[in-house]
Amino acid sequence: MSFNEGLRSSATPEWSTPPEFFKQLVDEFGEFDLDPCSTADNAKAAKYFTQFDDGLVQEWSGKVFMNPPYGRTIKQWMRKAYESAQSGATVVCLVPARTDTGWWHDYAAKGEVRFIRGRLKFGNSKNSAPFPSAVVVFTPPQRMR
Repeated sequence: MSFNEGLRSSATPEWSTPPEFFKQLVDEFGEFDLDPCSTADNAKAAKYFTQFDDGLVQEWSGKVFMNPPYGRTIKQWMRKAYESAQSGATVVCLVPARTDTGWWHDYAAKGEVRFIRGRLKFGNSKNSAPFPSAVVVFTPPQRMR
């Protein structure tokens, strides 16, 4: 299966974040405390959860970078990111810009949305993704003093 065919299917929901793109996020936000959707090989923080740890049932805190599985569970990941921000975390999400979906309207639209110009090249692919991407930033609510 070619890379682009894989992105259009649910054969694999995991795609490694492009290092040069991630560096831009670190330059802006600083080092991340947690990567809840990773493998041991592509973790973007010292603390990370693999699919065996099930990041959806773990507590997220501090600065979190999330590149969720781009499959059927993305709504659950976005809900977790939004709820974690409501509890005090800052969650920076790299997601497909699927503005026609329920999860986008239910969760992504509640964050700061940054559309990415052009298309990213995930993993070791020579080809760009067949879909646009966005960064969605969820921050804790401002507390009244």
